[in-house]
Amino acid sequence: MGLLLSALVATSETAVATRSRTAKVRAIAELLAGAPGGDAALAARFLAGQTDQERLDVGWSAVGTVSPPPAAAPSLTLAEVNAAFQALADASGTGSRSRRLGVLSDLLAAATEPEQRFLRSLMLGDVRQGALEGVVVQAVALAAGVPEAAVRRALMLRADLGAVASRALAEGEEGLAGFRLEVFRPVQPMLASTAPSVAAALADFGRAAVEWKLDGIRVQVHRRGDAIRVYSRNLRDLTARSPGTVAAVRALEVDEVILDGELLGAPFFFDVLRLDDQDLLDAPGSERAAALAARVPSELRVPRSETDDPDVGEAFYAEAVAAGHEGVVVKALDAPYQAGRRGSGWRKVKPAHNLDLVVLAVEWGSGRRQGWLSNLHLGARDPEGGGFVMLGKTFKGMTDATLIWQTRRFLELEVRREAHVVHIRPEQVVEIALDGVQRSTRYPGGVALRFARVVRYRSDKSPSEADTLATVRSLLSGPRSTT
Repeated sequence: MGLLLSALVATSETAVATRSRTAKVRAIAELLAGAPGGDAALAARFLAGQTDQERLDVGWSAVGTVSPPPAAAPSLTLAEVNAAFQALADASGTGSRSRRLGVLSDLLAAATEPEQRFLRSLMLGDVRQGALEGVVVQAVALAAGVPEAAVRRALMLRADLGAVASRALAEGEEGLAGFRLEVFRPVQPMLASTAPSVAAALADFGRAAVEWKLDGIRVQVHRRGDAIRVYSRNLRDLTARSPGTVAAVRALEVDEVILDGELLGAPFFFDVLRLDDQDLLDAPGSERAAALAARVPSELRVPRSETDDPDVGEAFYAEAVAAGHEGVVVKALDAPYQAGRRGSGWRKVKPAHNLDLVVLAVEWGSGRRQGWLSNLHLGARDPEGGGFVMLGKTFKGMTDATLIWQTRRFLELEVRREAHVVHIRPEQVVEIALDGVQRSTRYPGGVALRFARVVRYRSDKSPSEADTLATVRSLLSGPRSTT
């Protein structure tokens, strides 16, 4: 018999009940260490709030209305839960909603009351036990007796927590070393932290690259021979929607390549992770830049300058802003490509405060906005405590088209209502412009946004890529450069 769901739920409840990260890690590690075979992969995913399936196609309207009496005793295994989830994901065509409701009803009827609560949270993306994936990564390392860095690197390359957990527990550090950068298996993009000015970044790096920061769609392009795939920053396949990018990469004189760039009408590349038979992931930034310049023509590369002179760097930044772009990214020349991380080797500088936040709830509008969901409740990511911390609200910067779109979108994400407030699953990232932040006792993070307004919704970003509370608090120290 496989691992019972009740054992996993008990572990989750233990993690929820303690504020100690060490205790959370230890409890999860004990469960993983005793899980047989493929159950370890499912346990790792479920405890991180993830499922095998990309979409289950069940929302609050289904999960909230299907409520059979709970089972008297636990019997469900993780494999049985996963099979039910697969049936939910596979249901399509005429009568699919009815079939999903039937599967959902059977699953919940076989679950005890605590199991029902956990399953509903898992299906709605609302599992909360504090720093989900980060805690599970540490637990995998502890259970397998391997360095945490080895688990994180494997996850960077495979982007599948279950597969990494299974390999770590079965084969140890040697097994994890088997995960390699592969063409057509995209990795999470490296992200930039924030610097108040180009001069500040150069003070840390010395001589560095300064590149224009384009306001487009982040893409990763893989090619082997004539086969080309274009992936979004959240690893979805965009190939069919990117014929121009495919054509541009097909024209390059390469056999194999993995490129990182920005789609802005045409593709503009700023990094290369693999070139022919050479893996460049761990190569210094200067070496990757040279490889990129050798194979990709200048008209397809993001404008770049190398300097240690703050005046030269600030002038290059001013050119980027004058050309209508977001700002620049200052990159250490010796920095490796830290996939899936907001690495210290890249620093973005923008002319205004822009944050990527997560919508936690939304209020029904009044007056001209009657009948539309309008006022957004905004949250920053809290890696230590887990989940998101509310920072404030805004109803500014929304067009009529935005109101129509967000009303439809947020009703799909609804989990409950409280008077005129619709609480939603924390899945939608929104880019917010603001004049700054101020200290505040009104919100739990101790800071509040000043004059926040919507710039755009970032459906290309996952909540795990939202700005952290620490980033927001750093804005208390003073404005960024506006030169």
